[in-house]
Amino acid sequence: MGQFLALVVFCWKQIRYIRYVISPRFMKILKILPILCFAIFLGCKETPKKVVETIPVEEVSIDVTTPKSTYEDIEGNPIELSDYKGKKVFLNYWATWCRPCIEEMPAIERLQTILEKENYVFLLASDQSIAKITKFKKARDFDFKYIKFNGALAEEQITALPVTIVYNEMGEQVARFDGGMEWDSAEIIQKLKEIR
Repeated sequence: MGQFLALVVFCWKQIRYIRYVISPRFMKILKILPILCFAIFLGCKETPKKVVETIPVEEVSIDVTTPKSTYEDIEGNPIELSDYKGKKVFLNYWATWCRPCIEEMPAIERLQTILEKENYVFLLASDQSIAKITKFKKARDFDFKYIKFNGALAEEQITALPVTIVYNEMGEQVARFDGGMEWDSAEIIQKLKEIR
C-alpha cells in the first residue's frame, strides 16, 4: 500500500510540473488519473474465498431437439443435399444485395432449361431470411428453387458471392465456380454435361 501511495504522489508531482507545457483541457484529465489509479488499486484487492456447500440435485430430463437442417425451402421445410442423391446438383450461393449474383441469374435460368434432360437439380441458396428470399422471388420472374442456407458461408470456404458448387449423382463435389459466370456458354454447358 505504501508503494502505491508513493506512486500516486510521484504522479501528482509530475502532473504539477508539466502543467505549463500541456493544454488546460488535457491537464484536467491528468488530474483525475491518480484518483483512477487509486480506485483500480482498491478494486483489485484479493477477496477471501467463500466455501459453497453443494446440494444434491435431482436428475433432470433435457428435451433434445433435432439440430437445424443445413438448408430449408422457402416454406420452412428442412432440406439436405443428400435428399438429391441420384441427381446432379447445381448449387448457387447468392444474395439479394449481390449484383453479380443477380446479373448471372438469366444465364442460369437458360442453363437450367438446356440441362433439363441431364438429371440436374438447380438450387439457389442464400443465407438471408426466408422473407427476403420470398420478396426477391416475387419481385423477379426467375423460375428457380430458392432455398435458405442455415450455416455460415465461411464454413463452406465462401468469402465472396456468387459461388456455384456442382455435385455428381453420388453426392460428391466435382466442380466449383467462384464469381459470376456466363452459364449458357458452350464451354460451360459441355463441361456440365460431361459430369458423371
